[in-house]
Amino acid sequence: MQTAAEMLATEFGTLPDLIRANAVTYADKVAIADGDRQVTYAELDRLMDRVAAALQRDGTAQRQAVAMVSYPSVEQGIVFLGALRAGSVAAPIQPSATPEQIAGMIADSGAGVVFLDAANEAALAGQTFPARPVMLEALDAWLAPRGARPAPVTIAPEDGFNIIYSSGTTGVPKGIVQSHKMRWQHFSRNAAAGFDTAVTLLATPLYSNTTLVSFLPTLAWGGTAVLMKKFDAHRFLQLAETYGATHTMLVPVQYQRIMALPDFDTFNLSAFRFKTCTSAPFKPELKADILQRWPGLLVEYYGMTEGGASFGLNCSECPDKLHTVGRLMPGNEARLIDDDGNEVGPGGTGEIVGRGPAMMNGYHRRDDATRAAEWRDADGNRWIRHGDVGRFDEDGFLILMDRKKDMIISGGFNIYPSDIEAVLAQHPAVADCTVVGVPSEQWGETPVGFYVPRGEADAAAVLAETNVRLGKTQRLSALHPTAELPRSAIGKVLKRELRDRLAAGEFR
Repeated sequence: MQTAAEMLATEFGTLPDLIRANAVTYADKVAIADGDRQVTYAELDRLMDRVAAALQRDGTAQRQAVAMVSYPSVEQGIVFLGALRAGSVAAPIQPSATPEQIAGMIADSGAGVVFLDAANEAALAGQTFPARPVMLEALDAWLAPRGARPAPVTIAPEDGFNIIYSSGTTGVPKGIVQSHKMRWQHFSRNAAAGFDTAVTLLATPLYSNTTLVSFLPTLAWGGTAVLMKKFDAHRFLQLAETYGATHTMLVPVQYQRIMALPDFDTFNLSAFRFKTCTSAPFKPELKADILQRWPGLLVEYYGMTEGGASFGLNCSECPDKLHTVGRLMPGNEARLIDDDGNEVGPGGTGEIVGRGPAMMNGYHRRDDATRAAEWRDADGNRWIRHGDVGRFDEDGFLILMDRKKDMIISGGFNIYPSDIEAVLAQHPAVADCTVVGVPSEQWGETPVGFYVPRGEADAAAVLAETNVRLGKTQRLSALHPTAELPRSAIGKVLKRELRDRLAAGEFR
């Protein structure tokens, strides 16, 4: 039987086959742990067979979705991987959505079965959906008998591997379908990351591509994945020390909370070799602090779950480029376009479109949304719209300006909230901040700021001192203190929620 490394040198294979190979090479090595439970590769391989056989027993078809609504756990990982062995499509769904949205995503996925943990079963009480619920706490009773093997399936490169639902704030989020081919290319391109000897500590949920881009390669190459059911900065450091963590993927707000701990420097983090970050703006000063105090490489990735172009910034090698998100990864292409879909010239600012190996098949059952997310060049080639506005510096490093939808048009001028946030964040009384556009009769839109206070300065003083340092068109019309900024599970500020709360009169 080929080893996983030998398989990964071929043009295409599947993750279930890689784990089968790892169960021979690393039979007694821990594959997944979550603080309460751990499974070795040999155990994981057998449990995946039992999940796949049970899915087939209960009528789940090949290429049909298998839904999961759960906080990260060994059991969720087993079901995710077992569904793949059955030839099904893993559909992890975010528990942080509203019960109505969760029910809508389960229905949209087409799943015949949904796996729930106890917390989410209670949250979904009263909701109706077509999938049969199975409790993860009672997984062993549902599994096929010990020693059961599923009927073999043939998985094609373009078959769906997973559906990831975007973090929409209204309606049912769009399901992003990613293929086995895309995931295989991701695994095979990670040879240099050292995942075969990795202990990867993960503190984000499995419904997010942010997590999967580290979780899945760790298992593909034969490393150990340690899942945190809920992020806590101090607990993260304790687990890192206990397990001798070598790899992690965190979002910026998690890095921020970890680095702010008074006893951070007392933990032994010397085993770390590879730290990565993605999903939200990563402040240059935070990157610099991590480089100084936390061992191992720090790499920021910029891209989209939908695909398009991927960028990487090796912060350790490029400390003078910490204000950027890096350069294009090998095999990726990117262009900048204006509002009419025309390419902008060198040095110009525009919406980012990209293409590369990691391209989604499309949005699940949403052909209209898929077409809206695409841009075609003069030769008819397919590119994905990133929805972000940026520009390239003279060395080809990408500088992000803002989300296109968050850009404020005030009095005919384009205003980027990130420019205002960068100035506001420098005020000593500001611990965290964001800026949104709100309707204005005089200007069409006007920028309004929200900040988490540090110290005694009042909002009026912070507003006045910030506006002095901004251009006339950028000046904030209002600034509101708040105990915290609302964020998604992967750290993105929920600007729509702030706009809604402002419109409802919560901020005065």
